[in-house]
Amino acid sequence: MQDKQQSMDGTEVLALTLGSEEYGIDILKVQEIRGYDAVTRIANAPEFIKGVVNLRGIIVPIVDMRILFNLGEPTYDQFTVVIILNIANRVVGMVVDSVSDVITLSSEQIKPAPAMGTSLNTDYLIGLGTVDERMLILVDIDKLMSSSEMGLIEKLAA
Repeated sequence: MQDKQQSMDGTEVLALTLGSEEYGIDILKVQEIRGYDAVTRIANAPEFIKGVVNLRGIIVPIVDMRILFNLGEPTYDQFTVVIILNIANRVVGMVVDSVSDVITLSSEQIKPAPAMGTSLNTDYLIGLGTVDERMLILVDIDKLMSSSEMGLIEKLAA
């Protein structure tokens, strides 16, 4: 009963790494985690969209988060994973360096994102989650994936 109460009070996030930073996304948006496979490139797609994969009959766009967040040249190794997300009834994959664990954060452990001025868009940041010595950058994956730059999720007023 104690565990149940704790998870009701906290936010569960999937911890993932991009470069030297740790990020967290809402675990409820995650459909599955897969190893990185070759993708089919799409002509004229933005650089951060690696291509598409066929996932059990569903064509899924794959976004490389390192390219999107401008974190240097991506490398693909045995730790590289694709997190399959379900956002606004659309399935999208995102490539990350690795995933580590699922963390439950209480509201006291989540601090608001610092104001960075106009040079950095922080609209998709929920805040910073702190667990012991770790700090996770919490990303509102819904906002990020449905932003106009991404163009992956159709606008509601089509």
